[in-house]
Amino acid sequence: MLVYQRALTRVIAKNKSTSLRSHGARVMRCCTSSHLGVANNDTFVNNNAAAFRNSRTASTMQSLLSSTSHLQNTISHQQNLLSSTDVRYFSSAAVDEEDATPPSKTYTIQRRKGIRNVAIVAHVDHGKTTLVDELLKVAASSTPVDTTNENNNSSSEDANAEAEPDRLMDSGDLEIERGITITSKVTRLDYTSSSKKTSNNESYILNIVDTPGHADFAGEVDRILSTVDGVVLVVDAGEGPKSQTKYVLSRALSLGLVPIVMLNKADRMESLGRLESGETELALMDLFESLEATAEQMEYRTLFGSARGGWVTEDVDVALKIAHKGGETEIENENGENDGVSSMRGLLDAILEDIPAPSVHWYGENEAGEGTAAAKEVGDFANEPFSMAATTVGYDSYLGRTCTGRIYSGQISQGDAITLLHRQSDDPEDNESSSRNNNTGPKSEVSGVFINIGVSRIPLDPPIAHAGDIVTLAGVPESMKVGDTLTSTSNMVPGPLDTAALAPPTLSCLFGANNGPLSGREGTKIASSQVRARLVSETDNNVTLTVEKCESDSEKTVVFGRGELQIGILVEQMRREGFEMLITPPQILTTICPTTNVVLEPYEEVIFDVDAEYSGTVVNALTGSRKGVLVEMSDDAQGKTRMKFEVPSRGLLGFGPEIATATRGTAVMHHCYLEDREHAGPIGRGGSSDRGKLVSNADGKSTLFALESLSARGTLFVAAGEMVYPGMVIGENNKAGDLEVNPVRGKQLTNMRTQSKEEKMYLAPPKRMSVEELIGYMNEDEVIEVTPLSVRLRKLELDAGERERAARKRKKQMDALRTNTKGGGKKK
Repeated sequence: MLVYQRALTRVIAKNKSTSLRSHGARVMRCCTSSHLGVANNDTFVNNNAAAFRNSRTASTMQSLLSSTSHLQNTISHQQNLLSSTDVRYFSSAAVDEEDATPPSKTYTIQRRKGIRNVAIVAHVDHGKTTLVDELLKVAASSTPVDTTNENNNSSSEDANAEAEPDRLMDSGDLEIERGITITSKVTRLDYTSSSKKTSNNESYILNIVDTPGHADFAGEVDRILSTVDGVVLVVDAGEGPKSQTKYVLSRALSLGLVPIVMLNKADRMESLGRLESGETELALMDLFESLEATAEQMEYRTLFGSARGGWVTEDVDVALKIAHKGGETEIENENGENDGVSSMRGLLDAILEDIPAPSVHWYGENEAGEGTAAAKEVGDFANEPFSMAATTVGYDSYLGRTCTGRIYSGQISQGDAITLLHRQSDDPEDNESSSRNNNTGPKSEVSGVFINIGVSRIPLDPPIAHAGDIVTLAGVPESMKVGDTLTSTSNMVPGPLDTAALAPPTLSCLFGANNGPLSGREGTKIASSQVRARLVSETDNNVTLTVEKCESDSEKTVVFGRGELQIGILVEQMRREGFEMLITPPQILTTICPTTNVVLEPYEEVIFDVDAEYSGTVVNALTGSRKGVLVEMSDDAQGKTRMKFEVPSRGLLGFGPEIATATRGTAVMHHCYLEDREHAGPIGRGGSSDRGKLVSNADGKSTLFALESLSARGTLFVAAGEMVYPGMVIGENNKAGDLEVNPVRGKQLTNMRTQSKEEKMYLAPPKRMSVEELIGYMNEDEVIEVTPLSVRLRKLELDAGERERAARKRKKQMDALRTNTKGGGKKK
């Protein structure tokens, strides 16, 4: 069977006929499943949209704040959920089809000539940003420089100079420090094609969108896919498709986008085995069919290449030769010619050939019918109504409010008057009032039209953009938010544009002002109102975050997000801006099924790549108290084991650092939201989370003398000379239960001299954890204290007596719960 698969994969890889490729995909599956057509709603939204619309009520917020037991929190949360529609809409497209009343269609879909809009999507660390860097270099070299225009010449030189650094698009401070992409970014390429299949030496505009690969930032992918007409799916040839590959591909296929697959890092020896066997290609074909791709989408083009090496080819045999030669691309055939290897021009030409021109809304007469007329030229949009959907908003101290998005109809130029059309609001009262006012917002005048080349924002010359362009407008109304629509004041479109719905959040945290003994010493913004205002402003651009006022405590704010990393990045950004705050333990969002009234909780698909000797450690850790289920398990020739689990989201809190320690850093974990399922009951996190803490009972500066004696009792989180106070967690106890210690105790000063008293003391460096690590590590009775200079873990209740009484009460509740569970089953 393996020989058959390898042979059939070779035929598919070499044959230029896409129909044979689609036929081969079906043959390999032995016709066991029939094609179902395009998925109208992907797995991540369709099965769970109704469940997520159950609201978080005031009693739910109270349980998040006052409960000291995670299990008690969960039960209280389940009992107080109501069946209402409290979903945060990205736009009016997020409304159910039954409830939505879209405006009458008064336009037809046409195409814009000379432009392509495409997104680069992939799993984390599969090479998206490096690929965009190479595309920038190739596009710059393909376009001749106009030496007659000094301004254009200097702009091109600046763009070329900025394309030199590695991972240019990761321009944020946190992106550079962590080596990940956090926000989606668009760059414009002016490319002159040399392909025989397109008009030779014709210049094209390519808008390339770089997207994040981490599951916590999947909302950035959701909102940006509405601006493109195709995607380049980058897959590591040595690793194959991962969890986030499945997510981004499902979103792209559900929107009807045209895919191109690039197997990156094909010049590495670890990719050699999977390329020879066709394992990666087979896995991709299975993934496409499992996501119900259409027949046209199954006919995707597969390229093999290396973004870092700067080459690409359509022939798998050529890629294998390069891998065997250690990345050397000088491959010649029998005639002494270059054997099918090209620069990244091959990918750009494939984009021009396979990705369709951008669809535009045409409100004028079209006698030939929808989509049948010739592609529109830029001059055809002069009399069309202008409309543009905002995917990113920002503020510039010189330009004012700005927004970036795709123009769907008409044209816009500097000085034009525009009107804001609001998107669907979360508040029904706002929707009612906006409908009475025809959903029309404030008006303004465009003060500038800009494009992005690399990370530079450059004024468009001349300052006029047309349908199909992705541009940045300055001078937009101050109240503009992501998902809103801009239209021309004199020639308005009938209603706001529709954009894709977002997947629901999975957890929530409470943010509040720092009320500890060290409050106000390191930060400049410490008031709860300042913290809430900053969180609300974050939702302008970060559409996957939802911020609500806590009804049980007016000084706290509830933040709903997609994961620990997303919350940790937000906290890190705020602390760098001078904020001080407290963060409570995360609570996984549960819902109630509207048909069965069963409590549901989010589940995630987890994929592990780990050394074979540690595979048993991973299985035991996830399938025990964390309630995970092992779905697939396979070994490779390099001694690695790949395992796929389905785990409740609660079971993954704090699991990353724990399993990294248990496997000595060899485990690589990736997870992605799967669906909502029936509540799994009490979950124990195990490992270090079951151990007690070393809690300070004194305030002052910690001393080396005290910490040296305490180091034998556990792992320390503080170093000598750091400020501590009663209730602050200074370490992890080796045994169960918290231990009150005195870290400020000094050495007694006497006249006695002994050899033991004069011994030099040594102390191991303290264990430092980031905010996202602490979010999963802390217990229910603890909070994180974040300041610009420090990240501390402390008890929610600083008084030791109060903590002891709360612990006794919590123990009684847990004993009663275990008794009820053993005696009567699940409690209704």
